[in-house]
Amino acid sequence: MSQEETSARDTAPPIRVLIADDQVLVRGGLAALLGLEDDIEVVAEVGRGDQVAEAVRLHRPDVVLLDIEMPGLSGLEVAERLRGERVIIVTTFGRPGYLNRALDAGVAGFVVKDAPVAELAGAVRRVMGGERVIDSKLAVSALTLGPSPLTQREGEVLRAAVDGSTVHDIAARLFLTEGTVRNYLSSAITKTGARNRAEAVRVAEQRGWL
Repeated sequence: MSQEETSARDTAPPIRVLIADDQVLVRGGLAALLGLEDDIEVVAEVGRGDQVAEAVRLHRPDVVLLDIEMPGLSGLEVAERLRGERVIIVTTFGRPGYLNRALDAGVAGFVVKDAPVAELAGAVRRVMGGERVIDSKLAVSALTLGPSPLTQREGEVLRAAVDGSTVHDIAARLFLTEGTVRNYLSSAITKTGARNRAEAVRVAEQRGWL
């Protein structure tokens, strides 16, 4: 880093960061580690996806770090609602399908949790500077696998079936008719080459389409 860049960092206000992760230890650890950076300030922490929007309104962070698997709303759902904000997905689930959905939601970054804290801090700075930061290995995997053959609705229905929910439950959750859910499931099963919806879920997850 040049002397000019160091001087600019010393005089600029710290980058305000909000962390959303349902695991208390992980959330606290990220906050503690990022708090050691002179130019980064963690201004808020939340443990549920449906708490993020209000926290953003109250604390006005420059960068929002989102886990994917959270109660209330997933990080991907939150990212879709925070279009226009600088959002970085920080997740254990480094699946190409998640990356593709995150990019569709307009996120500025996607990094995995086992990355060194210096890499995460660097990602925060680069995103603040207007760059898009994507884990390189995951980006290669996503390109290798190619796009998902599933439509958005087929993917939503298949994701809703992950926990073994009945057609009735899926229909109620997604505000669809049961017949429509059956049609989407049938189409997803055909496209994945599976014999049933449980196998379709497994194939789609393995290929990073969910």
